[in-house]
Amino acid sequence: MSLLLKSFHMDAILSSLQKELKDGKSGVLCIVTETMGSTPRKAGAKMLFLKNGNTIGSIGGGAIEFKALKVAHEVMQEGRSLLKSFLLEEDLAMQCGGNMTIYFEPFGQSNPLFIFGAGHVGKALANFALPFGFNIHLIDPRDDVFNDLSDGSIIFYNGNYVETIANLKLTESSFVVIATPEHSSDEAVLEKLIRLPLKYLGMMGSKRKVAGIREHLMTDGHVSVEDINKVQMPIGLPMKCETPEEIALSILAQMVDVKNKKSDL
Repeated sequence: MSLLLKSFHMDAILSSLQKELKDGKSGVLCIVTETMGSTPRKAGAKMLFLKNGNTIGSIGGGAIEFKALKVAHEVMQEGRSLLKSFLLEEDLAMQCGGNMTIYFEPFGQSNPLFIFGAGHVGKALANFALPFGFNIHLIDPRDDVFNDLSDGSIIFYNGNYVETIANLKLTESSFVVIATPEHSSDEAVLEKLIRLPLKYLGMMGSKRKVAGIREHLMTDGHVSVEDINKVQMPIGLPMKCETPEEIALSILAQMVDVKNKKSDL
């Protein structure tokens, strides 16, 4: 391939990436960073893996591209970049027998954070989390509860906590914080969400409240110990907190820790 054609191909992929970002789309940019021996594509080859499963460009086709697409999907779910090497003959039974290193970079996505309860802690958490790569959704049925929150990037749901869940797009990358003003609504939301494959699920409450809800859900709610143990409750990192802002800070620190943990790809 001539240098001119290589340059055109590169520009086409980057132009496509720019368009996807402009349209609010998300996915993973895959770049071949290094090759050794015989490989289907060389360093610099690029491919976009889009959230809907479509691809733009190619990094080699065949087994290597199939494997790379699986890794890209996992990277998109995790929201973290990854550099991964592939031994084509040993790992993928490709006869060309070389090695390829591919860099995976997620784009156009932030972790959705759903906060049930727009009280003092919920509002403080919504404000604190914005600069840390979270897309904020705040749910509360109380009238005028959102009036003092003017940030245009926060999505508000003024409705019943449990009934609103059906309108939320909860996925494996979703973070959920339960901080409603009543124990009964906390438990109702938790019971509805506890079996979903969420990235993070936490509930505010004292040790006594948490113990009571655990016991009730495991008996009357038919919830397993494994499901219960996945819930962060009491929520937040163990630190001495007194004000709503301090509690929100401990919750945010715990969520950032979960968000930034490396996967075993």
